[in-house]
Amino acid sequence: MDERPLGTTGFDVSEIGLGTWQLGSDWGPVTDEEAADAIETALDAGITFLDTADVYGDGDSERRIGAVLDDRDDDVVVATKAGRRLDPHEADGYNRDNLERFVDRSRENLGVESLDLVQLHCPPRDAYYRPDVFEALADLRETGKIDHYGVSVEKVEDALKAIEYDGVETVQIIFNPLRQRPAELFFREAQRRNVGVIVRVPLASGLLTGALSADAEFSEDDHRNYNRDGDAFDVGETFAGIPFEDGLAAAESLETVVPDGVSLAQFTLRWILSFDAVSTIIPGSKTPAHIRDNVEAASLPPLSADQFAHVEDVYDTYAREHVHHRW
Repeated sequence: MDERPLGTTGFDVSEIGLGTWQLGSDWGPVTDEEAADAIETALDAGITFLDTADVYGDGDSERRIGAVLDDRDDDVVVATKAGRRLDPHEADGYNRDNLERFVDRSRENLGVESLDLVQLHCPPRDAYYRPDVFEALADLRETGKIDHYGVSVEKVEDALKAIEYDGVETVQIIFNPLRQRPAELFFREAQRRNVGVIVRVPLASGLLTGALSADAEFSEDDHRNYNRDGDAFDVGETFAGIPFEDGLAAAESLETVVPDGVSLAQFTLRWILSFDAVSTIIPGSKTPAHIRDNVEAASLPPLSADQFAHVEDVYDTYAREHVHHRW
């Protein structure tokens, strides 16, 4: 699998990575063995970028990654996130002491001396306007506890503000055929500043796999059940913020231009990779077959102009009014 540079970090990472939210929590139950199988499948398939967070399963995702890597000799970049352990989750909590405490816990969970990449975990808007937050990250880098830092954001505006800070080397953001706004100003600015872009929620919580239907049922501990209205966290993290029925209709329309022998998920990932600003994509799965299929998307031929136009039409028809000015 081809690799792309991750901003100014010096890391070259696989075009398809692995998101591991589902290996910790909020996607139904998963055992240690299932998690290990998923991680090992990803590594064996050529994935060199793993994304996690300290709150995924209260650290289970980090610990499971650490356990697998401890038994292997892979050249892999592990990115984690910090900040969502705050209660209440307020900008005041993004201070030096708390960030160091979170970083130390993640270092222990992953079993490393220094974290490859730490991302602020979708902090409140006010945090982006506090230079001391980013000074704290720079200080943690100087102490050798982290190698690089960036942000994971909900909104394009937050991403644009974050990359004004020189030390921010990466931005993680939602981008897919149903969430296209980042491809406007933000992607251009990220490229101009040589900021790495990590794309999350690429398959819109399963909508863009073509595997969901109107009668789909999700377990009680699956966010696609309990967060459809944003009751637990930002609703844009669930089905990319698209009403479920509209998302199903959008997926059905996209299927009409997917080539034979290619899945909708692969088509979607290949569409995302068409944007040069993107460094890596982190679809999440705990199914080895799905992980291997996702990796194969990187080797597909480019989309045609007609396919691109259809994706744009689908966005305008089913998604734009719900998401474009919201995120």
